[in-house]
Amino acid sequence: MTAPLWPRLWPAAPALALSALVLQLLFHTEIGAAVRVWNSSTAYGHCWLILPIAIFLAYERRGQAAAALMAPRAALSWLALPLAAMWLVSDLLGIMEGRQLAVIGFVEVLLLTALGPRLWGALAASLLYLVFLVPFGAFVTPALQGFTTGFISHGLDLFGIAHRDTGNTIEIAEGAFYVAEACAGLRFLIASIAFGVLYALTMFTSPWRRLAFVAAACVVPVVANGIRALGIVLLGHVLGSAQAAATDHILYGWLFFGIVIAALAALGMPFRQDAPPPPAPGPIPPSGTGMRAAYAVWPVLLLAAAGPAVALALESRAAPAGAATAILLTPPGCTATSTQPTAGLVLQDFACFSARLSTRVVRLPRGADPSGVVITAQAQAHLLLPGADLDVGALDVAGSPPTKWVLQRDLHPGRAVATLLFIDGAPSAGGLRARLLLAGDMLGRGGPPPVVIAVAATQEAGDPVRALTVFLAAQGNLAARVAGGTKRP
Repeated sequence: MTAPLWPRLWPAAPALALSALVLQLLFHTEIGAAVRVWNSSTAYGHCWLILPIAIFLAYERRGQAAAALMAPRAALSWLALPLAAMWLVSDLLGIMEGRQLAVIGFVEVLLLTALGPRLWGALAASLLYLVFLVPFGAFVTPALQGFTTGFISHGLDLFGIAHRDTGNTIEIAEGAFYVAEACAGLRFLIASIAFGVLYALTMFTSPWRRLAFVAAACVVPVVANGIRALGIVLLGHVLGSAQAAATDHILYGWLFFGIVIAALAALGMPFRQDAPPPPAPGPIPPSGTGMRAAYAVWPVLLLAAAGPAVALALESRAAPAGAATAILLTPPGCTATSTQPTAGLVLQDFACFSARLSTRVVRLPRGADPSGVVITAQAQAHLLLPGADLDVGALDVAGSPPTKWVLQRDLHPGRAVATLLFIDGAPSAGGLRARLLLAGDMLGRGGPPPVVIAVAATQEAGDPVRALTVFLAAQGNLAARVAGGTKRP
């Protein structure tokens, strides 16, 4: 009979409970951001199951854990030092996923120091599975979109169906099919990896078999999603209408996902390995173990608090935002219907033929927290088009600096929004370079304040993207006007 695990964990319970409370107070922003993503994104809804699965994995390994003696090791608290640096760098660069991964790392180091290497190692599978609580991986969406588009294109060539590729849009005679973010397969890939790791941990004991199955869980859903997308286009070709794409949601959300997961499980079943019998239970931890666990965790908590303390000191140095200026021009054929300047923000509305355009010019504090700048820039589209289901792309505006804007189209027709972030008075393409510039401004306080411009077009009958393109092309050298209004004092 397997010995109970709880008596072996009980001495460290008070120290771990207090540590959990401290971490929750220190990193409530990261926790709240993760929960919001779990609730709002279909790609990460499975994260609600991660903690119960981790508890199940710990219960399954209770025999091995009961044989390991708890031996707190305060000397291992130094492992929190690189995690503190990781959190601070991620905060400076505005990478929330990096901050959340650092928080999970603090949890692992706390458990390692409180339980000791042997007991932590016995529970490592369940403890490391907690990394799936972090909603990471969204950065691969453009690559997945590109792969899916290319897969469809090559498949249509193979079937001899004439088509034209325009970015992530496939056009055939029967209509156009756009490979949106939701169709790229991210939610399928992330859930498949989490399932693959769980399956590998419960069905195999060989590290190589586990690694092979997890690799299959990464590759199979990507290829399968390409086959699914190609099938939708072929169905549209056979039925003579692109409306066949409406079946995508049914196939993707239920039937298709279940088929691929079942295929993965069947693929691994012939290679299943039985777990070895658990070793004999070890001794109950001696008296004083709980006090040693309490001494072991406090250096980890101090190092965990160091990052937020430094970030708070840097944020306190940010200069006020100042007043934003109305820098958007009224193009020929358009009428400015309203202008509302406030502290750091100018709202303008325009009527351009059959389109209605709403704009926001946001001037942010000099030396502001990069994560706050990035979040503010991303939020403008949803502020202009509340409740929209937006898909991200790019908008080219020829002959009018800046020429590249971030385009977000509502999946329901008639609405689109273009946004752009200006750093040091110059348009930014985003990505890591933009975050590095913002971090440099935060550390040195020498740069001009960031500016965000967002323009939304609503057009019931017509193309809102074209309305955006015409409006922005008529702005002249907008980049020069932004730079002129954000010069260093």
